[in-house]
Order: sequence, then C-alpha cells, then structure tokens
Amino acid sequence: MYEYAVGLKWVELLKQIAPQVTRIAVLYDPEQPAAAGYVAAIEAAARSFSVRVVLGAVRDAAAIERTIQAFAGEPNGGLILPPTAFTVAHRALIISLAVRYRLSNIFAHRYNVVDGGLASYGVDNIDLYRRAAEYVDRILKGEKPGDLPIQFATKFELVINLKTARALGLEIPIPVLARTDEVIE
Repeated sequence: MYEYAVGLKWVELLKQIAPQVTRIAVLYDPEQPAAAGYVAAIEAAARSFSVRVVLGAVRDAAAIERTIQAFAGEPNGGLILPPTAFTVAHRALIISLAVRYRLSNIFAHRYNVVDGGLASYGVDNIDLYRRAAEYVDRILKGEKPGDLPIQFATKFELVINLKTARALGLEIPIPVLARTDEVIE
C-alpha cells in the first residue's frame, strides 16, 4: 500500500528548506503504477503553496538528463522524487544532476540522503519491518492472517544532508532542523 498523502509533506518541506522555490519538477516513470498517485498528491499540494509543478515523465537515464537540464534552465526550481523502483535505480544520476544544477531535492527514503540527496521524508522502513515481524510471530503462534487488522505506517522520518545543503547554497531553518530525525554532515 502506498501513502500518497506524503506528497503534501514533500512540497511543504521543500518550501520550508528552499523558500525561493516556485517550480517543482516531479520525475517519475509513467509505467510505475504508484507514480500517478504521488503525482496527483503533489499537484494538489503545490496549489496551496503557489508552486507550479512540471511533470517529468522519464523512462531512461538520457531522459532524466534532458529533463533536469531543461528544467534547470529557469530559476527557482526544486525536485521531488517519488519512491518508485525507477528513481531508486537512477538515484546516483538524479542526485549528481540536482547538485550540478543546484536544485533542492526531496526523496522518500533515507538512503537517498546518505548518497547525497538534500532531504528525505517518508516511512521508517525499519519500523515497518519490525511490525511485519510481529505479524509473522502472531501467525506462527496460530492466529489467522485474515483476522489480523490492517495497519498503516505510523512512524515517518525526516533526514537532512547538511553537506548537500551547503553545496546548494541553502541554510536549513532551525525549525526544520529541530524536527529532523537525522542530520548527515
């Protein structure tokens, strides 16, 4: 199950970290089933922040490069990268281009920030794995899977890379740092 509403938090966080952002490029593979849900949530959120969304439907590395280069031709841009297999597979390229073109960027998972992305906000995967293990334990002890309640993610984490922020010429606001779960130097 996907938590599309997190798109609102990505837009909000991007505006808090880089208030000058007036345009957001959303890179996604249109073949990925989850992409449409994230795109819709981001577009809806962008309206309330007076930000224009530029959709970048990309299917390969060359398209990523063309799309980011063209987007970077105008000022005040930022990137949001929904959590799909495509963005995971191409994260090194996306991160290097974001830094080269000085584009603030938000990902869904911590490992993107460890690899040089600016920020991530998303589900704490370790918490999900722990909770899944609890379900397995309950099933092994005899509970019927159909009797177990559906659970949604309840723990989200915010990670900021200060080295990347400096490279992008950004100063992370104190209120954002105060609620950050992990700061990478």
